[in-house]
Amino acid sequence: MFVRNAWYVGALATQLGRSLLPVRMLSENLVLYRREDGQPVALEDSCPHRRLPLSKGRLIGDQVECGYHGLTFDCSGSCTKAPGVAQIPKSAVVRSYPCTERFGLVWVWMGDPELADPSKLIDIPEWDNPEWGVNRGDAMELDCNYLYVTDNLLDPSHVSWVHQSSFGSPDIIGLPLTVKVEDHGVTVSRWSKNVEVAPFYKQFVKFEGNCDRKQQYEVRFPSLAVIKAIFLPAGAATEEPSEYHQDVFLMDSYNFLTPIDEEHTRYFWFQLRNFSPDDEAVSKIFNEDVRHAFLEDKVVLEEVHKALKERPAALDLPLDSGPLRFRRKISQMIQAEQAVTSETTTA
Repeated sequence: MFVRNAWYVGALATQLGRSLLPVRMLSENLVLYRREDGQPVALEDSCPHRRLPLSKGRLIGDQVECGYHGLTFDCSGSCTKAPGVAQIPKSAVVRSYPCTERFGLVWVWMGDPELADPSKLIDIPEWDNPEWGVNRGDAMELDCNYLYVTDNLLDPSHVSWVHQSSFGSPDIIGLPLTVKVEDHGVTVSRWSKNVEVAPFYKQFVKFEGNCDRKQQYEVRFPSLAVIKAIFLPAGAATEEPSEYHQDVFLMDSYNFLTPIDEEHTRYFWFQLRNFSPDDEAVSKIFNEDVRHAFLEDKVVLEEVHKALKERPAALDLPLDSGPLRFRRKISQMIQAEQAVTSETTTA
């Protein structure tokens, strides 16, 4: 079960061109492509005649021709050609999904098309800031339900064990978490004062010695996470950005989870940093090290998914407060959508 009235990432912008790209999202099969003017298109990947995926056909201009009997569909999903048929059947139609492109990603609205509003996409003020570097990021597939990933993203504690060689540090084990629940999502954060700089960050911070470190994990409904890493010289911790030390290290990691189905997730990400804006060598290091860390998560989460299918968890810990509150709200959102759909169907 998924929240459907939301924008989900369908593909990296670099993946999409003048060819048919099959993508599975929220247990639905879509085909993505670019029109001749470059705009992205998302259609149901299923010819209504014999259900051959349209992605097995070919792109002719801005229309898709089925590879079985030549039925052809335009960007709205309407059939414009049915060879050998005197009149195109009314049922010769495929679903068209609202689609847009931003931040190097192609976004698809999976719910009621009348509710699709690009202004609801996340705002990233630093995206076009010339003083911030952008690591363009990547994507990977995980063999687990997306909620196990949101659990992970709302749990700063796990880095001390899963990411010992990168984001973790023994100094931060057991430090208390602050959980904040808002209409748009759940945020879990904590300060670690006068601790050692974790291995990944040590190569980039501008100061020597210990640090004050803030971990802030914000997961917005239904499956978008903003992770903020703040490192200041020990003793310089502050909640006011205007008062940050001149050598502050800032990294904002944007993480986008697209459920493929109940047991698989496609994970997209990129990072922004407040230093070395044009240094491709730094971006390369970010790419390699961040992917390595996410692969560590992947191993754990896939094992968790497999084990919990066989046997439910026996307990929750205080550190589970954020994930549990997030799941509770997601469940409420899904129920609310289903209620609206039920009322529409019976009206």
